[in-house]
Amino acid sequence: MKILLIISAIFYSILCIFSIVTGIIYMTGKKKLNPLELSDKFVSKLKKENKLSKFAKTMGLVTFLVGIVQGLTAYAIFVDKYYVLSIGFTIFSILTVSFKLKSKINM
Repeated sequence: MKILLIISAIFYSILCIFSIVTGIIYMTGKKKLNPLELSDKFVSKLKKENKLSKFAKTMGLVTFLVGIVQGLTAYAIFVDKYYVLSIGFTIFSILTVSFKLKSKINM
C-alpha cells in the first residue's frame, strides 16, 4: 500500500509542475491551445468568433489553479492525509486522460 502512495504522490508532483508551467505559458499567450484537449468543432467555432486567444488565456488560468490543487494533493499524500481519496483521484486521472487521448487518436 505504501508504494502506491509514493507513486501517487510522485504522479501528482509531476502533474503539478507540468500544469503550473503549462498554465503560465497559456496565460501569457506564448502558446496556442493544444488540439488534443478540445474537439475540432469547438476550436473552429472559437476561431470564427475570434475568441481563441481569450479562451486559451482563461484555460491557462484554470490549468494553473489545477496545478496548485495537484500540488496540495501530492503534499497530502506525502504527509499521510487523505491518501485513499488521493489514490482514487490518481486512478481517475489516468483513466480519463487515456480515454480522451484514445478518442482523439481513433478519429
